[in-house]
Amino acid sequence: MTAVGESVGTIAGVRIAGPGSELLPDDGPFDVHIADGATVDIAPAGALAPRGLVLDATGGTLIPGLWDHHVHVMQWSLVSQRAPLGHATSAAHAAALMAEAPVIDGRRVGTGYRDAFWADAPTLPLLDAATGETPTYLINADVHSVWLNSAALRREGLFSPDGSGFLREEPAFEISRRLNLVDPQTGDLLVEQMARDAASRGIVGLVDLDMAWNEEAWARRTRSGFDTLRVEFGVYPEHLDRALTEGLRTGEVARGAASDLVRVGSLKVITDGSLGTRTAACSRSYPGDPHNHGVLTVDPATLVDLMTRATGGGLACAIHAIGDVANSHALDAFAVTGATGTIEHAQLVAHVDIPRFGRLGVSASVQPEHAIDDRDLTDTIWAEQTAMPYPLAAFAATGANLLLGSDAPVSPLDPWAALAAAVHRTRDGREPWHPEQSLDAVTALAASTHGGSTNPSIIAPGARADLVVCEADPLTAGETRLRSMRVAATMLGGRLTHVG
Repeated sequence: MTAVGESVGTIAGVRIAGPGSELLPDDGPFDVHIADGATVDIAPAGALAPRGLVLDATGGTLIPGLWDHHVHVMQWSLVSQRAPLGHATSAAHAAALMAEAPVIDGRRVGTGYRDAFWADAPTLPLLDAATGETPTYLINADVHSVWLNSAALRREGLFSPDGSGFLREEPAFEISRRLNLVDPQTGDLLVEQMARDAASRGIVGLVDLDMAWNEEAWARRTRSGFDTLRVEFGVYPEHLDRALTEGLRTGEVARGAASDLVRVGSLKVITDGSLGTRTAACSRSYPGDPHNHGVLTVDPATLVDLMTRATGGGLACAIHAIGDVANSHALDAFAVTGATGTIEHAQLVAHVDIPRFGRLGVSASVQPEHAIDDRDLTDTIWAEQTAMPYPLAAFAATGANLLLGSDAPVSPLDPWAALAAAVHRTRDGREPWHPEQSLDAVTALAASTHGGSTNPSIIAPGARADLVVCEADPLTAGETRLRSMRVAATMLGGRLTHVG
């Protein structure tokens, strides 16, 4: 029997799929031998004597460990304590759901609503009538807007500019930051639970883009024994001066950490809004609102300054850009500054800008489930846009490096859902949406590993043994099978983080 925490010496009788498998002479099965955290040999099953602890993987498929390249860790970890609102069909329905939500720490918090298709308008009187004097917070699925009742507004010392109780963009982010400030003991326990769930889905690492100073929290967690995932954490503009002064550099181990699992990531800059909140910066206006082209929350000159300073200090850049205007400005800034890194989301991109990702070496960090979640919004709210929505295949065809993720809590932290959405462009039995932008399974799996589609993690002698045994070959699995994929084992440097 094998157990979480044990180090595997031999994975026996497994078939191998994904990056590295193209070098093998046949389909297997194989024994994979591991030592000192790395794969040291791959041989036909039974050809070499097993070494160390043997993991019997007969009938399973071995793939490189999966990464989620965009997670808001604390906000995702807190979802379990928040009322789900994804099924709310109207503002009145959402308000009624919150009236029944549990009160935790003197407030009610709900998450996941999508108001763009509500027939009725969310108003402060409507929410107040349902929720009374208990401070109540409803967080949009895209996290770019929140709906507060009067008691919550008073508690936060804020007011709603239009009297609706709605806050958008930076004021909404500030509410999320405040709601995410739980005591470290409680928060770290929730993060550990989140990590175990992620490992059970084959995740070996993630990029944490929580809107906070993340280094201290992650170092503390490692000192308390956190060892389930590799983590790269982001730095936001309000902390850039501190990061540069203290010498943080992308790829270096977090100071004070008890292991090398946690490393410095990129400077994260949010340059526009979102589709659901109708604030993504676009070249064409939003329907029925001819003066609304979305918002640039960071002007181009400021973006260049931030990226120049980050690059000079050794930080890569992760630039949030959803609308086509925001993507154009982000690409311009990469070109001017010589920065390395990613554009996060890249949901609506001008045709002329798509090949610039590959030419500039800018990775497209995308969330395929958003395309499925937003297909109806895209077909209405963005119906008159001339840029290309969710252009995954176009990115791949022009040589861009693709990195898949979830943006949890916007979509659940589930790499199999991301893979299914990328390859099949559908869910719930609907016809595929823009199937011409589907990725082939080989590219999608590579994009789900640490280095992405053009530089994926591989299974080969000498490679780090971050590995996953799953029940079926993801390169041939259908959409339903991918979404329900069972993971038998997840390994971090050969050490088991999940046994199913």
